[in-house]
Amino acid sequence: MVKILKTEELAPDIKLMELEAPLITQKVKPGQFVVLRIYEEGERIPLTIADTDKEKGILKIVFQEVGKSTKLLGTLKAGDEIVDLIGPLGRATKIEKFGTVVCIGGGVGTPEIYPVAKALRQADNKVISIIGARSKNLLIMEKEMRDASDELYITTDDGTYGHKGFVTDELKRIIDRGTKIDHVLAVGPVVMMKAVSKLTQPYNIPTLVSLNPIMLDATGMCGVCRVEVGGETKFACVDGPEFDGHKVDFDLLIARQRIYLKEEKESMELFMKTHKECGHV
Repeated sequence: MVKILKTEELAPDIKLMELEAPLITQKVKPGQFVVLRIYEEGERIPLTIADTDKEKGILKIVFQEVGKSTKLLGTLKAGDEIVDLIGPLGRATKIEKFGTVVCIGGGVGTPEIYPVAKALRQADNKVISIIGARSKNLLIMEKEMRDASDELYITTDDGTYGHKGFVTDELKRIIDRGTKIDHVLAVGPVVMMKAVSKLTQPYNIPTLVSLNPIMLDATGMCGVCRVEVGGETKFACVDGPEFDGHKVDFDLLIARQRIYLKEEKESMELFMKTHKECGHV
């Protein structure tokens, strides 16, 4: 059993959770993730690690309540326990001195890019970060990203904060001003990562994206998280989650992400109905 130490609502339906996980915090590196189960028969939920406190053994995750399992996770409070937590999983981000790197976080991709940006800056890179959200009230971790970056730019789709538009608009502006970019790393919605990769490709800027396909065992045995990269099948759990954005078949990834939309919707509706009848929502 894993104890929940703290919960905090960062934005509507977006929560931060601190877990007691001393063994994992000693091993985890930027870009890696964990898988948790709330109860014995529960769904396995893969979540990227947002931050750690190695001295206190605290693991921080940020998640958005988009389906039954994450909605249930969001009902838990400090002092509650989840049945298990495994990790760190996946390949860590390659951290070295590239020169000037642009770190892009879209929505709940921001907590995922944060430890990467922080590590790259510690490796003596110039870190330019761009974070975006649909609206100001959904923007998260601005302070943390500002502290981890030499420059920070903010975009919102509706213009309620920062520059109106998308993260790609800001990236294009940085390129157009003549900044020599040595590396781009992007985490966020698939359509956003696809757009970033399409933008950087003509400039031959190496671009890494962190993929989030449907995942089950997270050990490379089931093949559920397969993605096509450079014409080859890869497993996001053991070969990734980061891949060359210029080689990812994003259209196939988007199609696979939609396979269980009907079942996910039915499960969510049943969950909300049950909890409403019990007076929990």
